[in-house]
Amino acid sequence: MDFIPFTLIDLIDIVLVAAIMYWIYRMTRGTNAPYIFSGIIAIYLLWVVTRALNMELLSSMLGQVISVGVIALIILFQPELRRFLQLIGLRQKHFNFITRIFSVGEEEQASLNIEPIVSACRDMAETKTGALIVIRQESDLRLIAEGGIAMDAKTSVSLLKNIFFKNAPLHDGAVLIEGDRIVAAKCILPVTQADVPKDYGTRHRAAIGMSEISDAIIVIVSEETGGISIAQGGELRRNIEPARLHQTLQRYLVRNEGRRAKRQADEARKHGLRRLWNNTFHSKQE
Repeated sequence: MDFIPFTLIDLIDIVLVAAIMYWIYRMTRGTNAPYIFSGIIAIYLLWVVTRALNMELLSSMLGQVISVGVIALIILFQPELRRFLQLIGLRQKHFNFITRIFSVGEEEQASLNIEPIVSACRDMAETKTGALIVIRQESDLRLIAEGGIAMDAKTSVSLLKNIFFKNAPLHDGAVLIEGDRIVAAKCILPVTQADVPKDYGTRHRAAIGMSEISDAIIVIVSEETGGISIAQGGELRRNIEPARLHQTLQRYLVRNEGRRAKRQADEARKHGLRRLWNNTFHSKQE
């Protein structure tokens, strides 16, 4: 009896498929996607059985459903697929040149002034005024801004407190800050699909969801407790002391600046090596 040939490539293939399936499971856990996927599998198994039993009419009907399965999957899993592609794009830093190509001609973002943000959050924490502030880093957040109310105003303590005042028309949703300006208010953020503690409110879930698809820093003030939290990279740090908010926020910004400087240094080194290679190659040709 001959054994089925099993090579290293087969092992790598199995491991990769298992990793992809586990990643999909982690992303869709807590949503309706697993139930939809189970229904699709049930239809496929029924189609296999009807074909084996030569049930021509039912088999042909199910075959028509299976034939458009890819399109149906794209339609049914549109939110999950969009989030999946966003996560891939966010983590593939090697393709930052694509972002730079589409960002040609944009004005340089002014430096961020965190003092108004810190002061406003401290005051709102004392009065238990709910707030959700998104601080843009490098990710393009134009879609988030377009979903809110455009403002383009200089960031100030009074303006932030007025926006999040309970009876203000713009207090619902998030404020988007780029540099020293408030770009938009009442922005709708994507809510995380990950398993989080049940005591997390809508603001905290939205902050985590936003941090999963961008490198933005999100500051949350709880309306129930007045507690201050910061979300970035899919992680949430809760109950930050108002007196330590400036230091904590500065630490997040410094960490991002360090990563940005490292990427720029790597790109400069690659560019220098490429230029040296070209100069050497051309000199040999001459």
